[in-house]
Amino acid sequence: MRFFILILLPIMLSANLIYTSNSTKEVAILESFDIEASFLYDQTMNEMRNSSYSISKEQQFFQAMEDAYIFIPIIKKIIAEYSLPPEFLFLAMAESNFSTRAYSNKKAAGFWQFMPETGREYGLKIDDYVDERRDFIKSTEAAAKFLSQLHQRFGKWYLAAIAYNCGGGRVTQAIQEAGSDELSVLLDPEKKYLPKESRMYIRKIVELALMGNDEQFLINNKYEYLLNRANASSTSTIKLPAGESLFRVSELTGIPIQEIRKLNRHLKYDFIPPYEDGYSIHIPYIKLSEFNESYFAEDIQNRYKVHIVKNGETLLKISKMYNISQNVIVDFNKLKEAKVQKQQKLIIPIDNSLEDVQVNSNFYYLVKNGDTLKSISRENQVSIKVLKLHNAFKDDLVTVGERIRLYE
Repeated sequence: MRFFILILLPIMLSANLIYTSNSTKEVAILESFDIEASFLYDQTMNEMRNSSYSISKEQQFFQAMEDAYIFIPIIKKIIAEYSLPPEFLFLAMAESNFSTRAYSNKKAAGFWQFMPETGREYGLKIDDYVDERRDFIKSTEAAAKFLSQLHQRFGKWYLAAIAYNCGGGRVTQAIQEAGSDELSVLLDPEKKYLPKESRMYIRKIVELALMGNDEQFLINNKYEYLLNRANASSTSTIKLPAGESLFRVSELTGIPIQEIRKLNRHLKYDFIPPYEDGYSIHIPYIKLSEFNESYFAEDIQNRYKVHIVKNGETLLKISKMYNISQNVIVDFNKLKEAKVQKQQKLIIPIDNSLEDVQVNSNFYYLVKNGDTLKSISRENQVSIKVLKLHNAFKDDLVTVGERIRLYE
């Protein structure tokens, strides 16, 4: 009997240490949100947690972490610079599953799901060329500023998170109606001080934070390396002149074009916008020295097509020919008005190395033979409802050669 006790004792002590360690870490995570430890016994959240450890949800969680592997270090760094709790990384996960392509039917976009007006309010540029709600660095800085202001207003991080979801005015109203800002009171399912979506939202963020910090869970699934994602820079930001082609950058540096696109989903076209001071893009940090050694600027006319206006052509007709907006042609050619004359030379921002004149853009899709609205929706992970909204479709019919807008 003593022999068995001696064998079992280390195992029991080890199990107890792991439990104590996990429990202590879980309490610390709650405290980072200014939430009391008793919230660990919240029935609804525990039901969510138990279901989260199903195979499908585990796969979804780890796939999101894998996809955002290059983004996470710099997001964590920005969150730390703005003195936000590190667990707010999982607010972005709750919002978008770490997808820069994420887009809602309410027109929210990017990692942090900014609405257009809120994005502009926090300094994000949204125009014919870029949508910086999809820039993982600029949007994270904007979200950090927004959350900091919400924290200053409400004094507790969980209130800032809830207000991020449903708005500061709605949270203020809920506190006034409840006569308290305690989380357990505000989440009352009978009184419904907050919308159901917001009540589940804060629980989801906490649930994801608990999963992402559960060492045993990560180790058991062979994802312990995620624990070691430091706040070091995994990307570099470089400034390029107006009109520079992403394909040319790819050729000169050896960075695959798909990798450049992944880091720069905020660009609506595969070229640098015609802003007077140029524009910055992101590349992998390990490619910075190679970029500095191999990159050189080149006259824009050597890189793009020159279109000579023919008799009867209008700017609208030319823009449709190349599938770019009239504004793009006006900006690149510094036209004072949207009019052209016969034999006038126009710079068309399409890389000469491309056989197809279609502008390669992550925001558009060129319909091919055999495509349906359903197949396009599935391939690009955009709902049919959103596709219809962006393209003013009244039915599900698409035409070969038609250019469909995928995202705003």
